[in-house]
Amino acid sequence: MTLRGRSRNDLEGGRRILKRDMRVWGVIKDPLYGYISVTEFDRRLIDTRPLQRLRRIRQLAGSEYVYPGANHTRFEHSLGVMHLITRFSSNARVAPLLGEDAEKVRVAALLHDVGHGPFSHVFESLLEGAGRTHEDMTMWVIQRSEVADVLSEFGLGAKEIARMAVGKSGNSIADQLIRSAIDADKMDFIVRDNYHTGAGYGNVDVSRIIDAVDAVDGNLAVNVNSLSALEAFLIARIESFRTVYFHRTSRAAQIMLVDALLRASEELDLLGFTSVDDYLRLDDYTTWALMEGCEACAGIIDRLKRRDLLKCSYDSEFYTKRRIVPTLFSSDKVRRQLEGQIARMAAIPPEEVFIDVPTLPSVPYRHSIHLEPMEIPVYREEEGEKTVLKASEVSPIIESLQVFLNILRVYSRAEHREKVRRAARTVFGEPPTSLRISY
Repeated sequence: MTLRGRSRNDLEGGRRILKRDMRVWGVIKDPLYGYISVTEFDRRLIDTRPLQRLRRIRQLAGSEYVYPGANHTRFEHSLGVMHLITRFSSNARVAPLLGEDAEKVRVAALLHDVGHGPFSHVFESLLEGAGRTHEDMTMWVIQRSEVADVLSEFGLGAKEIARMAVGKSGNSIADQLIRSAIDADKMDFIVRDNYHTGAGYGNVDVSRIIDAVDAVDGNLAVNVNSLSALEAFLIARIESFRTVYFHRTSRAAQIMLVDALLRASEELDLLGFTSVDDYLRLDDYTTWALMEGCEACAGIIDRLKRRDLLKCSYDSEFYTKRRIVPTLFSSDKVRRQLEGQIARMAAIPPEEVFIDVPTLPSVPYRHSIHLEPMEIPVYREEEGEKTVLKASEVSPIIESLQVFLNILRVYSRAEHREKVRRAARTVFGEPPTSLRISY
């Protein structure tokens, strides 16, 4: 039974249960934050199948081919986000605005990634073909699995928590803690992913940012006195995307995984799940095993096992004020035509050419009120009065970061690399000096 369907007595009883079982059950040792307190309620959720499945969903599928330590999972990330939300909730300026939603947003943070498919964001390519996102799957899993039963038992509604987990609850402050320019999710994955990869850009003073946050005019804003910590976070984010998430070799492995999933989808009926239980059976381990035995993609899986990866034949990386490359390649038809053109010029089959166009706004943004793209609100407090400013107005560093990182790459098999390089340069022109980090 959902929260909405309960009587007043049931609601009051649910609140009593919730408060009684918010006592600390134990602690979990985290490599980033030390001991994370876990309540009895948390424990009940953590022990559900959707949460335990996240132990078998790697955070950075494909990055382990570059960074051997990148084998951490969505499970520890979810615990980390829950912990940071708890830290936000202990901020004396934020806590009153959350009120009773403080407990709810903590739970939503723990559950925010339960909808991820095998290999995390790699599986999005399949979901997109079916008109879904991992956020859609998260809401589905929360409402249709045993998670809903546990939430109901503790007096919470699954629908409300599901919407909060994807930043759509209607409580602007709670939503921004989950999904905004300075949310707990981004803070944790930047620090955690740098820790496990060793990339070195995770030295972010998360505590300073959290303690400096206030809600002004409906937006989470950072005190200008902590501007340096915000600048460091934004720089760490863009460098993490350049060196980890968009690393050319990581992307090569991810392209191959996507290719394998697309080839195997029909034979293995990977999108044929009709129940949450069916979907939850899919994780990195089970899906890999299925693809090993799938004739349509077994060759790709074998190459991945031998680290026989695609090679980058063309690489153009540049910054612009507009999202140029993804706009040009937004149509799959256009992309396939260009891949075919390059393949013909290189005299190889079109399925041997892959165009990759990852992009990123250097400054993330998502706020409850309209701001210019790539703006993060900050505030200055004088004599008890808070004035909201644009971060770019007070920080030359953030102003300089208000650009899109555009990447255009062409991949092929190693034996076709030179032919494809020449063909791609004929089609796209000579690339600017590439900002190469490692190989």
